[in-house]
Amino acid sequence: MSSDPTDTFRQEARELLEQLEQGLLDLEQNPQNAELVDSIFRALHTIKGSGAMFGFTDVAAFVHEFETAFDRVRKGLSPVTAELVAIALDAKDHVHTLIEDPAGAVADGEPILQALRALVEPDRFPASPMKVAQADAVPSAAPAESVGVWRIRFRLPSDALLYGTNPVLLLGEIAELGPCQVTALTDAVPTLDSIELEGSYLGWQVDLTHPDPTVALDDVFLFLKDGMDLSIEQLVDAAPTISQLAAEADEAAAVEAVAPFAGAAPVREAETERTDRPAAVVGSSLRVPAERLDELMDRVGELVIAQARLSQLAAQSSDGNLKTIAEELERLSSGLRDTTMGIRMVPIGTLFSRFRRLVHDLSHDLDKQIEFITTGEDTELDKTMIERLADPLVHLIRNAVDHGLEGADSRVKAGKSVKGTVRLSAVYSGAEVSISVSDDGAGLNPVRIRQKAEEQGIITPEQRLTDQELFQLIFAPGFSTAKEVTSLSGRGVGMDVVKRTIDGLRGKIELSTVPGSGATATLRLPLTLAIIEGMLVRVGNGRYSIPLSAVEECVELPASADVARGRSFLDIRGQLVPFLRLREVFGTAGEPDGHQKVVIVSSGEGRVGLVVDQIIGNTQTVIKQLSKLHSGLETFSGATILGDGGVALILDSAHLVSYGQAQEQQLGQQQQIGRAA
Repeated sequence: MSSDPTDTFRQEARELLEQLEQGLLDLEQNPQNAELVDSIFRALHTIKGSGAMFGFTDVAAFVHEFETAFDRVRKGLSPVTAELVAIALDAKDHVHTLIEDPAGAVADGEPILQALRALVEPDRFPASPMKVAQADAVPSAAPAESVGVWRIRFRLPSDALLYGTNPVLLLGEIAELGPCQVTALTDAVPTLDSIELEGSYLGWQVDLTHPDPTVALDDVFLFLKDGMDLSIEQLVDAAPTISQLAAEADEAAAVEAVAPFAGAAPVREAETERTDRPAAVVGSSLRVPAERLDELMDRVGELVIAQARLSQLAAQSSDGNLKTIAEELERLSSGLRDTTMGIRMVPIGTLFSRFRRLVHDLSHDLDKQIEFITTGEDTELDKTMIERLADPLVHLIRNAVDHGLEGADSRVKAGKSVKGTVRLSAVYSGAEVSISVSDDGAGLNPVRIRQKAEEQGIITPEQRLTDQELFQLIFAPGFSTAKEVTSLSGRGVGMDVVKRTIDGLRGKIELSTVPGSGATATLRLPLTLAIIEGMLVRVGNGRYSIPLSAVEECVELPASADVARGRSFLDIRGQLVPFLRLREVFGTAGEPDGHQKVVIVSSGEGRVGLVVDQIIGNTQTVIKQLSKLHSGLETFSGATILGDGGVALILDSAHLVSYGQAQEQQLGQQQQIGRAA
């Protein structure tokens, strides 16, 4: 399948624009960080060159002016302010529009550039982008005696062409500095029988009329200077006449006219140190459609099931060769499974970083000071799941900022800091992932929620609901507690989207609040990977799989546990751990046929023991989703096919832990009532 080069450019440009956005947001918090300014400038320079290479001339022209303005910041001529960052973010958005929709309105970028120039260069406000380049190239106010002729000689690194560097584009940038005469140096060009197609043999001599081009040339050769030969010297000849300047200006214009059509520029690979890097690194990463990874995961899942059948047959056979082959296949399929799963796993930090811009813009739109804190960025999720979580998290964060955080006056009256806090966190909770969005605002108001629900006919005044049931009404279609409809909220569609999306992922949403101190929305997402390591156990005649990542340890069920009246606790090294008899939970008839075992599982900070009849062993578990008919069975998160063709249900350890904790609390209340009686 052939790939469109413009699609490759768009993908790389998206990554560069995301880096640019994160750099600008970091710069607003740390305006004195020169490394951030340099990284922003490099991203702009690369987008400009790549845009020209792939024919995105509007992108290259706009980013050139963007880069020119930001170059003054890099040189310390203009300070970094919140207003500058805001306009630069608008410029970044316009670049994104130009790349994704080249037929869009290009003129929309001119007001952005004018505002950007007014900030970084208020004394010189040119009427058009071209005048900026001309003003920089030939300073009209400079005295005639300060203009001299400089001879520039340079040879590019031997691998420059291999990494996409185009000498014609570099010469075009030099021509923008002033009138010049360009001569090719061919003394190092070898004979045809020894020439290498990707080698760089030509050198260049440029006689440039300019007061002092040293600093400007540093920008031209920003990514090449360490590996190239470059010399700059001022000629002792007298200053050129006006006719000479005019003639050389014509030559410079000719070179400049060729530059936009040169067709190549330093691309992303040229940004890194290249002189010491072997050519084998080129192409070390590969873009693959997500559909192919899905198909690969399905094939690996079927392979794991077939391997389990082979292992079971080998265990029942006395053929040593068959056992050896089964063990080897098990090792290979396990490694293939881990590799395939690792390909799809992405740190959730790639998703969290997108919301910094959202909070930044909401802070300005609502005139609220907000501190955005993220934790657990290293938590990994499947790429498909991360993509589907983007919209729900956007709505939850907007809701926390708009509805949760109070205005500055209200926060001061409540004794809080003027700056509100929104916290986004992710953590592994046993075999599931919990993502929380919390704020330190006023919290949820059950009375107001009930009032609005009754007004909108969602519930009747006679219905009796707990606070948790009332909070779930927030996710009802059309429900909103906003007093008026704004551009941010009030139509009651956002939280409905959250609920439907999380339900589609077989997840759950929990809301908690502390009046006056804030609210927290927690997304609990079940296992979505196709294959996991599981512990196979037996309860009665049924077999069940427990996700191995949730298992802490296994112990014998002590005989004293049967005698202790009313107690459902085990003493595990001085700590009381509640336990559940799965025979009672599943309604299994009969008595256990042997010594029962206790599997200690965890979820977050909670632990519970699961009493089973037998621990069969560890297996590679291929998760199969339950049908809609069984979707209400919260005790199970899926099913798997065993090697003998049988089916084992996968236990939802998080639900069982919650069930055990509820039993523990109920027992404590009963004991208090007994003591009071």
